[in-house]
Amino acid sequence: MPSSATYPGTPDGRYFIVKGRLWRASNPGLAPELRQRLVDQLMTARRQVGLAMKAGDVEAERHARAAVDAAKQALGERGPVWWTDGAPDYNRRMVGNTPYAAWYAALPPHGAG
Repeated sequence: MPSSATYPGTPDGRYFIVKGRLWRASNPGLAPELRQRLVDQLMTARRQVGLAMKAGDVEAERHARAAVDAAKQALGERGPVWWTDGAPDYNRRMVGNTPYAAWYAALPPHGAG
């Protein structure tokens, strides 16, 4: 999960914030080796998207985007949530419109993040 002064992570570790928007963090319960394998798959798929777009290959781009989605789902960043307490998913929502609004407003100035 990216968590820094630029991309702060929520106190519960479920999200990080970029430009005021929540993005779901990877499942912290994944074994490190599995997580790394999935991140490697994600990066490969993202490169394949770029290559397909550059080549104008619509079918290859579709397959590469599906591979990106599969890796992100396996990481827990998309699809069913990885937490088990029944809390709703606020992925991709503006932080100011979520229960994290007061916490985020209390942070030091947010800069580019």
